[in-house]
Amino acid sequence: MKMKSCREGGAAVLKPSAPLAFGEKGEHYVVNYSFTSSLSARERKVVCVTSGNSYLGSHIVKELLARGYLVRITVQNQVDLEDLKALFKEEEMNGLESVVVAKMGDLDSLCNAFRGCHVVFHTSSFIDPRGVSGYSDKMAFIETEAAKNVIEACGRAAYVKRCIFTSSLLASIWQSDAVNGVVDESCWSNEEFCRENKLWLALGKTTAEKIAWRLSKEMKVKLVTVCPGLLMAPSFPYAHTESSLPYLKGGHQMLQLGILATADVIKVAEAHIRVYEAMDNGACGRYLCFERVIRRLDEAIELENELKMHGLLSRGRNEVLQEGNNEEIQSKLSNSRLARLVSQASQRLSCKQ
Repeated sequence: MKMKSCREGGAAVLKPSAPLAFGEKGEHYVVNYSFTSSLSARERKVVCVTSGNSYLGSHIVKELLARGYLVRITVQNQVDLEDLKALFKEEEMNGLESVVVAKMGDLDSLCNAFRGCHVVFHTSSFIDPRGVSGYSDKMAFIETEAAKNVIEACGRAAYVKRCIFTSSLLASIWQSDAVNGVVDESCWSNEEFCRENKLWLALGKTTAEKIAWRLSKEMKVKLVTVCPGLLMAPSFPYAHTESSLPYLKGGHQMLQLGILATADVIKVAEAHIRVYEAMDNGACGRYLCFERVIRRLDEAIELENELKMHGLLSRGRNEVLQEGNNEEIQSKLSNSRLARLVSQASQRLSCKQ
């Protein structure tokens, strides 16, 4: 059984020439057009998730499918299609509208990928397999250029010009060697400080989000950004190693300053969707997204051990807390804006029921 590859502009839109059985050797399972649902038309809007094979992207896809949306995924390379078989169950694969191979650096292919979509969830420009050493100043530049292309493609091609943009808590916390006052959505990381300290992921996320905000105004794209902390599996301290390595550059200082926060990847995915669904009720701007702030040395060591990165946070000695004293470090972070949105959304849902 062969696949049809419909090349539209620069994007390869992969569609089956006949229904495929999940997991057939040598074939890319992409979409089953016999998908049926009793859900309302509003709930069945076509939405696009960039890098749907990434850690966060795949969880957003799962949550969208569970809510009845028709989901289009973009991946950067043909080989990434194989990842989908391992990430999604058969019934989830059946719910996909299509999978599009679209490079983040190719504006035309992104336009084709986004055409007809009611919203684009931009989750990741690329996946960095080498962690701290692999994410360089060059990658920060690529991250920013990709953000420009995504917003411009939304403005040119999306059916409804809306984008939920995944930034990072790192784009808010690195203001200087000290934290003065509460860190919330009004705070931005200092780009020069990030450069001087080679905090490349923080720099990339900061510059990418800023360019997204600037260009969204020019392109009249309704933009909301979600800024998650260190992504974790559903239970602490099981962090996602690949995404943890670049995030924790400067982790010891984060711990000292009370700004090292973690977020359950499933709840981060849910937050993206809640923010999107609340846009008609006024959701806008930035939302810091985290659940837990690491405030004790024993928690930091527990996280280090899970990641097999011994001493990265604690430096192998009790510098943060006095010996034998496990007092909590004062947290400087606030996620009250997202908490209010979630609470209001829950109230609206209960009123409808």
